[in-house]
Amino acid sequence: QVQLVESGGGLVQAGGSLRLSCAASGRTSSSYVMAWFRQAPGKEREFVACISRSGDNTYYANFVKGRFTISRDNAKNTLYLQMNSLKPEDTAVYYCAARPNISLHVRVSAYDYWGQGTQVTVSS
Repeated sequence: QVQLVESGGGLVQAGGSLRLSCAASGRTSSSYVMAWFRQAPGKEREFVACISRSGDNTYYANFVKGRFTISRDNAKNTLYLQMNSLKPEDTAVYYCAARPNISLHVRVSAYDYWGQGTQVTVSS
């Protein structure tokens, strides 16, 4: 098993940047494909980005391509999401997730472990 704890959320103006972190404990995070999801009020949780166990492969939702970058440091058991050019519609609770598999996946149901989430609010 792995435990996940997100941090780095906050309030930022439109056009600003934030860097989210997700610290993993328990079984080494390099055993897991990792991902970021988000959930806005009244909406379903949606996929943002995912990264392979080695960090060599990534995949992004269309609405964040060119603005967000997912990365990981397996030595530190930490996942990151660098978010630039933030928009008010990026406001949501952001969750990191892990799946003990080699394949990248975009479905919520494909991930076994979740953090508690961190709030990101983008003001216009």
